[in-house]
Amino acid sequence: MLSELLKYYIAIELIPNVGSVTAKKLIAYCGGVEAVFLEKKSAISKISGIGNVLVNSVLAKRDEALQTAEKEIDFIEKNRIKTFVYTEKDYPKRLQLCDDSPVVFFAKGDVDFNNAKFLSVVGTRKATDYGTEICEKIIADLAVTHKPVIVSGLAYGIDVCAHKAALQNGLKTVAVMGTGLNIIYPFQHRNIANQILQQGALITDFTSQAIFDRTNFLRRNRIIAGLADATIVVESGKKGGALVTADIAASYNRDVLTFPARIGDEYSAGCNWLIKTNKAALIEDIKDIEYVLGWMSKTGKPKQLPLFDTLSEKEMLIISHLKKTDTDTIDNILQETKIPMSQLSAMLLTLEFGGYIKSLPGKSYSLKKI
Repeated sequence: MLSELLKYYIAIELIPNVGSVTAKKLIAYCGGVEAVFLEKKSAISKISGIGNVLVNSVLAKRDEALQTAEKEIDFIEKNRIKTFVYTEKDYPKRLQLCDDSPVVFFAKGDVDFNNAKFLSVVGTRKATDYGTEICEKIIADLAVTHKPVIVSGLAYGIDVCAHKAALQNGLKTVAVMGTGLNIIYPFQHRNIANQILQQGALITDFTSQAIFDRTNFLRRNRIIAGLADATIVVESGKKGGALVTADIAASYNRDVLTFPARIGDEYSAGCNWLIKTNKAALIEDIKDIEYVLGWMSKTGKPKQLPLFDTLSEKEMLIISHLKKTDTDTIDNILQETKIPMSQLSAMLLTLEFGGYIKSLPGKSYSLKKI
């Protein structure tokens, strides 16, 4: 028997203009999800950041949202779908740390979402032989020593390659969908989706009644990023969903890693851009992944940082400053160390690639903790 409150958790994000962040704010202010559907206009209007348009939307559409949620519960029960609510213990801990994680999501299959190691692997829909080859190899190598759960989006190209490689190497894999669980998109991946159900899970925060919309696939990217310890961009052009996922992962303070490509390569230009703009760590093989993430090596010994005595005097100034502040912006580091910006940018990049520091959103840096 499903919880009576579930219909309210499903319904709240079905109200127009109420996203995950606003939904949680409403629940917290009103003292519970059911209370949101009973609260008067005067009380909702007092919530900080909730304007008149949103207040009117809540009042006008909450009953309709509840009716839709009740139909969804029938679908859930009929198809034996699992539900994960952000307030419950079984909700993925990594995803729970993200402000915009869904209030509730739906799953078919079987995965421990709190497995020790989760990696998101994403990339272009127009994967080249180069991209496919490195995707298959890196997942095969990871399967030998770490056995992570592989998360991706079931799309053409790198996504489906990652799922297939996980299945072939005996790894659990999670496909995050931009549709309800009643639709497999693209249809051509239906057989892969069925295999994933036997060795992983299909998940979504869209109901079976959701209207198909391509923007849904951008929205689901926050779940792909939020479920994992790190996001690996295998191959990507200058624009695309993989770069959106990378940006979201960085906003969650999760590591972003990518493979370098030849200059001028159309389908990997985005990877080189991530490296050039200091948004992703350059990786070439499993050893680089182990090093960046601080995972145990094949020998069972933890990776160790290079000794500080190999650094220059100016590099040590940066390290010393970050020891005091823990995290700081490039502007403050410039002001404190007095290192010219042209030199400082290069030094920060060198220190990051050397494993000493980590870049964060907002042009900030912190010491790497491995």
